[in-house]
Amino acid sequence: MLDAVVVGAGPNGLTAAVELARRGFSVALFEARGTVGGGARTEELTLPGFRHDPCSAAHPLAVSSPAFRGLPLERHGLEWLHPELPMAHPFLDGTAAVLSRSVGETAASFGPRDAGAYRRLVTPFLHRWDTLVRDFMSLPLTALPRDPVTLARFGLVGLPPSTWLARRFHDERARTLLAGLVAHVMAPLSGFATSAIGLVFALAAHTRGWPVARGGSQSISDALAAHLRELGGTVHTDYEVKRLDDLPPARAYVFDTSPTALARIAGFGDHYARYRYGPGVFKIDYALDGPVPWTAPEARRAGTVQIGADSAEIGAALHAASRENRAPDAPFLITVQPSVVDPTRAPEGKHVFWAYGHVPHGWTGDLTDAIERQLERFAPGFRDHVLARATAGPPELAARNANYIGGDIATGAVSGLQTLLRPKLSLFPYATPHPAVFICSQATPPGPGVHGMPGHNAAKAVWRRLRQT
Repeated sequence: MLDAVVVGAGPNGLTAAVELARRGFSVALFEARGTVGGGARTEELTLPGFRHDPCSAAHPLAVSSPAFRGLPLERHGLEWLHPELPMAHPFLDGTAAVLSRSVGETAASFGPRDAGAYRRLVTPFLHRWDTLVRDFMSLPLTALPRDPVTLARFGLVGLPPSTWLARRFHDERARTLLAGLVAHVMAPLSGFATSAIGLVFALAAHTRGWPVARGGSQSISDALAAHLRELGGTVHTDYEVKRLDDLPPARAYVFDTSPTALARIAGFGDHYARYRYGPGVFKIDYALDGPVPWTAPEARRAGTVQIGADSAEIGAALHAASRENRAPDAPFLITVQPSVVDPTRAPEGKHVFWAYGHVPHGWTGDLTDAIERQLERFAPGFRDHVLARATAGPPELAARNANYIGGDIATGAVSGLQTLLRPKLSLFPYATPHPAVFICSQATPPGPGVHGMPGHNAAKAVWRRLRQT
C-alpha cells in the first residue's frame, strides 16, 4: 500500500507529492493529461517553433515562493530569466508607469506628487519580504508567524479595499498601475483585501522580480516532476480519475482539483455547494514577426505589460465581467512578452506574446476584436505583426484544464471572505469529510498562482496524519 496518492499534476499537486516524498513517504501521482503542468505548461499553439504558455507565463510569486525556494529545482533545469523591467503600464500619451526592481525608478514614474507616498507604502516591508511572504502564505495553524509585528502591519494596509489604498496618491498614474495589479486576480477593486493583492505584486517585483522560466512555464513543472522521481515518487499521465476506486490503495489521497471535481470523485455530495467560481478570461496567444510596437519605450523592455487607460476603465471592465454578466467594451488586458528576454521561445527575429481579458463566467463569445482594438491604442500597427493567433475562451480553457470551471483560472472567486477562507470557512481548509482525503489546489489558501504553497501547506496536514496512523 502506498502512503499517499496525489491526483492532478499542476504546480500544487507536484509540490505536495515532492514534500511528502522528501519526508520518506511512498508517493504516486496521477494526471489526466498527457504531460504534467496544469497552469504551468508550454506548447506550440500557433506555428512550429513558437513556444507558448497556455496559462501562466510570468512568475513573480513562483520566484518568491518559500515552497519552490526550498527545492533544488535549478538542478533539474529551471532557470529564471529577468526582463529589464518586470512590468510596465503604458498610457495613451505614449508614456508609462513602471514596476521596476528599483523602488526609486518606480516611484519616479508616478510623478513628483506621488513618489514619496509610494516609497512610504512599500519601504517598511522590503527588507522583511522573505519572512513576510512565508508568514502570509502559510496557514497559521501549520506555522507560527516569524514576524507577527510586520505581518500585522501588512494586514492593516492590505485588508481594506484597493480603492482606499488609491487615496494615498494624487495622480492617475499610480492609481492606474495599482488597479492593474489588483486585477491580476480578477477581483473588483472595491473588494476585501484587494490592497494586499496589489501590494504583494509590487513587493515581489522589487525584491525578487517578475521573471519568466527559460523555455517556458513547463520548465517549472518538469523540474518538480524530475525531483519527485529523484525522490522515488512515480508519475502516471493519461490517467483520468473518475472515482476513488480508480486509484490504488493508499493511506492518504491528495487532490489538486477543483472542489466540484473532488466532491464528484469522492462522493461528497453538496459539501462544496456554496463554493463560488469567478469570472472567466478570454486569452489569445500570438506568433509575431517582430516585437510589439508599443508607443511607450518602457513597454518594449518589460516582461509584463498591463493595458488599461486609467483606473476607471479598469474598474469598469472588472465590474462588467463580474457584476453585469457582459464582456467589457474596453477590456483590461494582462499581456506577457517572454521572448524579449528568452530567445528560445520563437524562431530568430520572431516573438511570442499573449494577452487576456476578463469575461463573465462561462462566456461563449469572441473577444478577439475588442482585445486587438485595445492593443492598437497602445501599440499602433500591432495587427500587422501577427503571423498566427490561438484563441481560447472559457469553454476552451475549461476543456484544457478541468480546474478552470467556466474559464475561471483562479479556480474560485477571489472576492469577499473567499479571498482568504477557501474552499470553506474552516480552520482546516485542506481536510475534507473523509479523514484520508485532502485537497491541495489553488482553491485552498493562500489561493491562486504558480507558487506551490497550497500543495506545500496541504502536505503538512497529510504527513501529520500519516505519522499518527
